[in-house]
Amino acid sequence: QVQLVESGGGLVQAGESLTLSCAASGMTYGLNMGWYRQAPGKQRDLVAQVTADGVTNYAESVKGRFTITREVARAAVHLQMNSLKPEDTAVYYCHAATMSGSRTFWGQGTQVTVSS
Repeated sequence: QVQLVESGGGLVQAGESLTLSCAASGMTYGLNMGWYRQAPGKQRDLVAQVTADGVTNYAESVKGRFTITREVARAAVHLQMNSLKPEDTAVYYCHAATMSGSRTFWGQGTQVTVSS
């Protein structure tokens, strides 16, 4: 089993920055990790992910503004969000999955609100 604990959400103004962090515990070896977000009335979508091998992938809407990094030793992943826009407002969820995809895990979610 894997537990994910998120931190770093909050309220910022458009153009500002915020960093989200997620620490994993339990069976963390070989996990792909990332962030999803869900705005009110919308589906949960991938924001960014980093594989166990260090390969990153971003949603088109955040490319050039968000950066995902991984601390292998601490089984942690961070999402640096720059030039935030009101449309980035959502609950952000940390996600982890085994490389086969057979098991997935979710954090409890952290609210990010960007005011215009």
